[in-house]
Amino acid sequence: SFAYFTIKDRLPQILTRVIDTLHRHKNEFFEEHGEKGVEAEKRAISFLSKLRNELQTDKPVTPLEDELPDAALWNQYLDYQRNLSNGNGGPSWFQSPWLYVECYMYRRIHAALAQNPPIDNFDVFKEGKAQNFFESQEAVIALCTYFQELLKNIKDLDENQLQEELFKLLQVSLWGNKCDLSFSAGEDSSQKSSPLQSLENMIPYILVNDMEKLWLLLVNAKKKNSEKSNVRVDIILDNAGFELVSDLVLADFLLSSKLADEVHFHGKSIPWYVSDTTKHDFNWTIKQLQSANHMWMSRCGINWEGNLKKRVWVYRDHMFWTLPHDFSSMAEVAPDLYADLQKSNLLLFKGDLNYRKLTGDRKWEYTVPFHQALNKFHPAPLCSLRTLKSDTQAGLKPGQGEQIQASEPEWMVNGKYGVVQFDAAL
Repeated sequence: SFAYFTIKDRLPQILTRVIDTLHRHKNEFFEEHGEKGVEAEKRAISFLSKLRNELQTDKPVTPLEDELPDAALWNQYLDYQRNLSNGNGGPSWFQSPWLYVECYMYRRIHAALAQNPPIDNFDVFKEGKAQNFFESQEAVIALCTYFQELLKNIKDLDENQLQEELFKLLQVSLWGNKCDLSFSAGEDSSQKSSPLQSLENMIPYILVNDMEKLWLLLVNAKKKNSEKSNVRVDIILDNAGFELVSDLVLADFLLSSKLADEVHFHGKSIPWYVSDTTKHDFNWTIKQLQSANHMWMSRCGINWEGNLKKRVWVYRDHMFWTLPHDFSSMAEVAPDLYADLQKSNLLLFKGDLNYRKLTGDRKWEYTVPFHQALNKFHPAPLCSLRTLKSDTQAGLKPGQGEQIQASEPEWMVNGKYGVVQFDAAL
């Protein structure tokens, strides 16, 4: 299975890169922290080498031994997995749900650094994320230029034109999800060309296309709320780099077109899945754009900084996004986050990992309704913008999955297909 390939090949590669990154920064740690920095680097590397060995030799998954705030929740979850195995031996790296052990590996990488001050705030994935951003410059320039030109006459657009622009930017944000460093095990996955030119050709690859439903939801929310409260859209972010820029452009369009009054972004509180967005990545990206020597890039950056200052954009992170739980347990495990999402008019979940957590990462029959696969997770109307990189997919038409499978056995994992899949949360 693709899960087996991931655990056997991709995860050890990622760990090897993390160890290599720490090695390369040895001198920097020495310059900043003296011998203490070098000692911390050695301890972190030894912790990670041990982790790699445990993974490759299928050792049992062990409880976390750190004192970090989420450790107890992780260890409870391990007990839950042990109970599921009905005495067939506890969970081990190759005898466990893929989603669980993959999340567990990233949590252990975090522990390797968090337990070793003074290098405890070092993000081992930061370089890769920055590189993805810089290597996607042409695409970023093309997108910022297109968007700033669009803003000049956005007030004159009629409903049909607004809808067309929304659909374009939703697609750019959808396909931006191809730029995923955990999928390529950290290899280059930047967006090289303008993302706007190929949209028309990509439509056949959107297996579920509910953009029309999003449009209707936003237009109706606007009409209902014109008297009183704000229309709020939440974007649960995935990757930093080009994908994040495409999400920020979409968010700015929602505000500028008055389809939304405020946008809340949700990122990760610790480095996660190689290229996932943290608060540092979010702020860094806006600063990079601001200081770019390209007029439209810097205009975007300046405007976005302004949106944050005016609080029409809000960035927040929550420990729940980096726990191993499916979203169906959010109401129980993180009631505060669930209650916050209930205040939203629309939740946009970016990317494959979010889709796996929405659907419990199960091997659904392709035709099982998306609503059912969400397993009672319905805080607000929600939509998944996801390119397929793992073998779980619900809500297809009868025969649709089988038809693609016949000609393309890798269709669920090669990132070539996408979904814009909506659930009304009723």
